[in-house]
Amino acid sequence: MVEIENAFFSVQQICDSGQCFRLELLEEREEADGKIHRRYGLPAFGKYLEIRQCGQTVSLSCSLEEFDAVWKGYFDLEEDYGKLIASIDPEDTYLCRAAAFGSGIRILRQELWEMIISFIISQQNHIGRIRKCIRLLCERYGVQCQKENGEIYYAFPSPESLAEAGDEDLYACNLGYRSRYVRETAASICRGEVDLAAVSAMDYEDALQELQKLRGVGIKVANCICLFALHSTEAFPVDTHINKVLREQYPEGFPFERYAGYAGSLQQYIFYYDLMGGRV
Repeated sequence: MVEIENAFFSVQQICDSGQCFRLELLEEREEADGKIHRRYGLPAFGKYLEIRQCGQTVSLSCSLEEFDAVWKGYFDLEEDYGKLIASIDPEDTYLCRAAAFGSGIRILRQELWEMIISFIISQQNHIGRIRKCIRLLCERYGVQCQKENGEIYYAFPSPESLAEAGDEDLYACNLGYRSRYVRETAASICRGEVDLAAVSAMDYEDALQELQKLRGVGIKVANCICLFALHSTEAFPVDTHINKVLREQYPEGFPFERYAGYAGSLQQYIFYYDLMGGRV
């Protein structure tokens, strides 16, 4: 077990922020002192991690060696998010409020293939339904795995398994019109038309263009993949939430020059704040 004390690390906010669809709340209870204790499960990188949080203390069910090799980078724990928030223009009261509201969000370093399929599925969709689609996809096409306690979970499906899937079977996973996109993208990867290892090594602009060769991947989805898989924090996905905020709060344009290199990190605060409607 590894314990972390960090004022800028909220597993709940990360779970609800629309960047990770397999991070799942397993248990929630109130402690005697009034603090809320939450337990989460996360399958990633061929492993299954249990995460507990009470207050600012986060406990991860892994060895120190595994934490250093996998989860420290995954949760971007070497980045100072307090410094990032402090860099916000104090006269930008909207962005200051959004960052304060979602100050526990961190930009995850997730698996590229999983993010490609996840954000193809995310189009014209909401978080609850995306989670259900991905769960059904994993149960039908993912390899069955076992937790240390013997419980079963499913790995994310490989490109090969999805390339061989029929459209009707993918429809049964509630993918709708995205079924064809998922199958054709998987087939494209299997044929080597887009090399995921090469994409991982590209800079932001090159990766953005390369990803759009895949079926169902436009500029918004490609930016999501760049931000949440490749950790290109200059990527700034624009969906209906962000469009609304840009129109209402930044009619003369978002100050990208001021936040060059990390506008995408700030985008997550904006997205989460608007998504949650300023609710606690």
